[in-house]
Amino acid sequence: MIKITALELAGDHRLKLTFSDGSTGVWNAYPLFAGRPTVLTEPLLQPSEFSRAFIEAGALAWPNGLELAPWTLHQELKEGGLLSRKAA
Repeated sequence: MIKITALELAGDHRLKLTFSDGSTGVWNAYPLFAGRPTVLTEPLLQPSEFSRAFIEAGALAWPNGLELAPWTLHQELKEGGLLSRKAA
């Protein structure tokens, strides 16, 4: 099962995610958060809140309780051609 193993801020509403299969990609959260804001996503439009992202049991999470499945993020990046692998 795919998990997130590392994350780094990569600009406004962007995170560089590293997955358990060795792939990495920069995920842009803005379309998800701004498209249909919810009680959980609207606060994350503020950079200070977005930057509090962390990994919880391999998933992307924030202190307000929002969690995003790693396999969904992996698939989104893969379908967008945004995943790469480190050279061995």
